[in-house]
Amino acid sequence: MPIPTRPLLLCCLLTAAPALLAAEPPFPVAEVQRQTLPDEQVLDGVVEAVNQSTVSAQTAGQVEDIMVDVNDFVPAGTPIVRIRNIEQRAGLEQAQASLREAQARHIEAEAEYKRIKDIYQRQLVSRAQMDSATAGFNAAKARLDAAQAGVAQAKESLGYTTINAPYSGIVLERHVQRGEAVQPGKALLTGFSLDELRVVADIPQRLIVPVRKHGQARVLLPPDNKNSIAAAKLIYFPYADPQSNVFKVRVYLPPKNRRSLSGHVRQGCFPSRRGQPTDRAETSIGAARRSQRCLRGQGRPRHPAAGPARPDRGRRGRNPGRVGAGRTGGAGPDPSRRLSEGTATTHSGEVG
Repeated sequence: MPIPTRPLLLCCLLTAAPALLAAEPPFPVAEVQRQTLPDEQVLDGVVEAVNQSTVSAQTAGQVEDIMVDVNDFVPAGTPIVRIRNIEQRAGLEQAQASLREAQARHIEAEAEYKRIKDIYQRQLVSRAQMDSATAGFNAAKARLDAAQAGVAQAKESLGYTTINAPYSGIVLERHVQRGEAVQPGKALLTGFSLDELRVVADIPQRLIVPVRKHGQARVLLPPDNKNSIAAAKLIYFPYADPQSNVFKVRVYLPPKNRRSLSGHVRQGCFPSRRGQPTDRAETSIGAARRSQRCLRGQGRPRHPAAGPARPDRGRRGRNPGRVGAGRTGGAGPDPSRRLSEGTATTHSGEVG
């Protein structure tokens, strides 16, 4: 008669189960938490300076000195170009002399006016003499005002011979050399400030409505794009490019953020629709997987089991995170090219 083995095996397993559960597992574990994460699109954007301008001459003269050169950092208010001021200084001295004469004439006319007015009140002079004294006093006062305005104008013209930096920034280009004669409007130096930066991205027509609706964005930072900067504000262009049918969006970074430089290509994320909450293990590997999904533009991640798992492996040879991609799944950009090919990410919704 055969011996029944299955009940005996089941009994042994049930007896050993408490011991197996009490033992430390041979692999790391993590607590599963429920979160709602945004579904994102990845789009390329270019960093540019908010303040970028060309300083021009406001008076005529010969360039006497250039105190800065290309790539120099210049604090706000620092002199950068000096123009010979012999003519402007002579004009100021002439205006000051005219002012002194006008002041003397005004004092004389005021005294005459007061004297005639006192006599007129005692009815010892005619009305015509009183009117003449009043007109002389008013004319002297007008000449004094004109002389004061001439001095102010001469001082301003003299001040134009020293050009100061309008804001703190870096010199980008130099347009004149020492010894050149310049006229008002002649370009001198071009520079930009790193205190206020923004990322300009092209949003496909199919995404502009949800991007406007959510009004959020974050800019990914190289080299691995795991860190990001939340946008301070977004400005949308109200029209599409007639050739590419894309809308430009300006993503403003927080002030004095030096982790991005003007001219760099960056990646940004824009929310566009909501996803469903899901259970997720909060581990460092899980965070890395979310970052990879953001770079690849994947909107619906897999449900991970409790404990760390290997990052998702995307399909080779495809980058649906590019502008105009039809889907949000697929492999991300080559990590070795992220410094030169930054990508902006748009949120497509919230997923777990």
